[in-house]
Amino acid sequence: MRQLPKNKISVKALTVWRLSAMIIAGVLLLVAIGAGVGIHLLEWPYYVTIIIAAVWLTYSIVTIFIIPKIKHRVWRYEVHEHEIDLQYGFFIVKRVLIPMVRVQHVDTHQGPLLRKHHLASIEISTAATTHEIPALDIEEAEALRDKISNLARVNDDDV
Repeated sequence: MRQLPKNKISVKALTVWRLSAMIIAGVLLLVAIGAGVGIHLLEWPYYVTIIIAAVWLTYSIVTIFIIPKIKHRVWRYEVHEHEIDLQYGFFIVKRVLIPMVRVQHVDTHQGPLLRKHHLASIEISTAATTHEIPALDIEEAEALRDKISNLARVNDDDV
């Protein structure tokens, strides 16, 4: 069996994923408050509001504190001369080998949170699918994008 890919994504990804989860949790809190007010106005039993609050709290704790750590621990990648090796997933571990001859183009992209923390994600497109390596340091992402692009171009010339 092949060895695990060596490279991990940036540690700063934890901060970005946590901030993103906090924003989503904030929006869901507003929805939960609205549902609580609606439940109060409809004179439903108070325990329905407690259930909604417990679900929101559980969801928030899991998505803010647990999932980012697990995601960072399991995400690995490595770029070889003839393929790109990706591994991610916790319960279902997914291992993807992308042949360089299949790579059509490589993009880097940043949202506002990634940009604030000097990170970028790489998107690798083939004819059938798109794969992403999330949250790399911007310099590393640009160098990796150029390396993959050059390797894919060299392999296209060989064919």
